[in-house]
Amino acid sequence: MKRALALICAAVSLPAISEASGGGPGVVGPLFGATLSTGQAGQTISAPMQIVILLTLLALLPALVMCVTPFLRISVVLHFLRQALGTQSAPSNQVLIGLALFLSMLVMQPVLTDVYHQSWQPFDQGKVNMEQALTQGEEPLRHFLLKFAREKDIALFVNISHSPAPRSPKELDMRLLIPAYILSELKASFQIGTVLFLPFMVIDVVIASITISMGMMQLPPVMLSAPFKILLFVLVDGWDLVVGSLMKGLYA
Repeated sequence: MKRALALICAAVSLPAISEASGGGPGVVGPLFGATLSTGQAGQTISAPMQIVILLTLLALLPALVMCVTPFLRISVVLHFLRQALGTQSAPSNQVLIGLALFLSMLVMQPVLTDVYHQSWQPFDQGKVNMEQALTQGEEPLRHFLLKFAREKDIALFVNISHSPAPRSPKELDMRLLIPAYILSELKASFQIGTVLFLPFMVIDVVIASITISMGMMQLPPVMLSAPFKILLFVLVDGWDLVVGSLMKGLYA
């Protein structure tokens, strides 16, 4: 987990790396240069290690985005919404994932900014070592995860791992906090998806009752109810309501 946090710090510090490419103390050289200076302490990272870090970052980035950001909640809710509308493949998966990704970036921007200022900047200036930088970089992410992780889910993983009960949130291990956060996000997204399904289910039931009473047994009720559900969604400005409610919940 500390390696993953280090990679997050490296990702959010790319602007600083590009600005500092001119040379001097605390200057970060080109990514594929011979060495990478990390401050006045004289620590350097060789070119092969830079490549390893970059490849590891690229490999872990999808998992990190899905596990420690609101991407999970947003993507699940949007897929529930599409199923409730009965549009099958509209909007496409690429559109829903793209929307979830950019909304997640909007929510996570303050967290990544704090990680950059509290972890990478002091390490880049030689004020702290790698271990201290990793510890400081955990705090903004820990604060974000604790805000949405339920105590019940945290207690579940503490019991599963047979770990001693933490006396404070700072003592909670990230390997327990992250799966607890994932479970909490799954529960929240399924609750929101259920609420989204209810009004559209009422339309399906009404249309099915009408078609059965009229003896139209050969015509699927879903085919008739789909235009009414889409019309209702458009009239109430459904996209603004869904996205606005999601973002308000994440910023609360």
